[in-house]
Amino acid sequence: MIILQNHVGKIAITPEYFTELIGKTVTSCFGVISMNVEGFRETLAAAMPRKRKAYARGVSVKFAKDKLMIDLHISLMYGVNMNAVAKAIIHKVGYTVEQSTGISVEKVNVYVDSIRV
Repeated sequence: MIILQNHVGKIAITPEYFTELIGKTVTSCFGVISMNVEGFRETLAAAMPRKRKAYARGVSVKFAKDKLMIDLHISLMYGVNMNAVAKAIIHKVGYTVEQSTGISVEKVNVYVDSIRV
């Protein structure tokens, strides 16, 4: 949980908020088919019946020195320009998170795990 202090009071932002915001932003980009699980722990968690949304998988957010570092694992559609899609995702995620929360984004890493037809 990230807690921000301002002149009015404290603001607490949960990790679930970030995963939903980022997941919805990424899946709305052209060429993105789905979000992928990352690592053994998320693979096991995805196999268990839970209420976690499919777009919340593959999103990792780290908060350090008042900036966010975001890792994304995605699957792309066959035939799209991976470089263009990755740049669009980086720009759109950075802009959306900064506008929604006011926290600056230091880095967005996009990992293309698979390409599907």
